[in-house]
Amino acid sequence: MIRWKLNEVMARKRVRNKDLAEALGITENSVYRLRKVDQMPRLTPERLNGICKVLNCQPGELLEYESDDDDGKVVSIVDVA
Repeated sequence: MIRWKLNEVMARKRVRNKDLAEALGITENSVYRLRKVDQMPRLTPERLNGICKVLNCQPGELLEYESDDDDGKVVSIVDVA
């Protein structure tokens, strides 16, 4: 699973919901919802770019991989023929 760490990054950089909302042109409620989810939300590249620009961070700072597979097998979503 990919864990979404927007809440942690915003807290570390001391960016308020209001500031991010104004910079992205979205509501504070939308920012609140983005902060409170644990799994990565669906974002357009433009939205992710905007978040990274405001927070002065790399996309990798917002994401963390956590294994959610008990048997250690990697599940492929690509059919190799």
